[in-house]
Amino acid sequence: MSVFPDAENDEKAAYAAPALEKGLDILELLAETGEPLSTRIIAERLQRSKSEIFRMVFVLQQRGYLEREPGTDRLGLSRRLFDLGIRTPGGKQLTSVVLPLMERFSEESGQAAHLVVLSRAQTVVLATTAGHLDASVIVRPGYGRPALDANSGLLILAFQSEARRRGLMREAPAEIRQRLDEPETQAALTEIRTLGHRIAASRDILAVTDIACPVIGPAGHAEAAILVPCLQRHGVETDENAILLALKACAAEAGLRLPYG
Repeated sequence: MSVFPDAENDEKAAYAAPALEKGLDILELLAETGEPLSTRIIAERLQRSKSEIFRMVFVLQQRGYLEREPGTDRLGLSRRLFDLGIRTPGGKQLTSVVLPLMERFSEESGQAAHLVVLSRAQTVVLATTAGHLDASVIVRPGYGRPALDANSGLLILAFQSEARRRGLMREAPAEIRQRLDEPETQAALTEIRTLGHRIAASRDILAVTDIACPVIGPAGHAEAAILVPCLQRHGVETDENAILLALKACAAEAGLRLPYG
């Protein structure tokens, strides 16, 4: 009889870190849920006692990973994990290459712009530029929505191989992953890829038209999207075609500057 399975179990036991595992379980639960939860609900869903969850929650709050929802006893993720994420080599590299080009675009056009990536089947705003118009739409870095419910998410997914697209959506709930195969979704992805951009009403904010272009890296797929939220205003005509042409040039230059790997 082989001894390898027992040796493997012994090694796992030797390197177990129960407290760390509990902390990670809490962070992962809140990330997957997408909304603040009370300590009681967290304990129930993780099938642990409220007292042990309370201790972990206290430490995570002290370290800045959790924050309490105002006026309630519910806890949610803070921006700290996001801030750590964009400090990784990949996040830093993308931002350092694209942001200066976005700033030039915003200075010349006056329009605000958002650099968006996909993470865990969600869009995430990595960086924003404000432009110089007297009214514009700005969202803070870290803001995100389900990929299939955002114009930037559809755009990024459109410029992927089938295998990579499904990999990007792997962590979405099953019912969301199934939407990838729906005729409406497939038609939208095909149209976006054919056009090379996305112009559509914002799926989040009224009276806003999203203009988005992909940042295509050396591997041939979209590493990110640059999105311009055009605010519709009385008495002000916005030249969407001019914005699109300038944004395409910005995104194309960004893609050419991205390194391999």
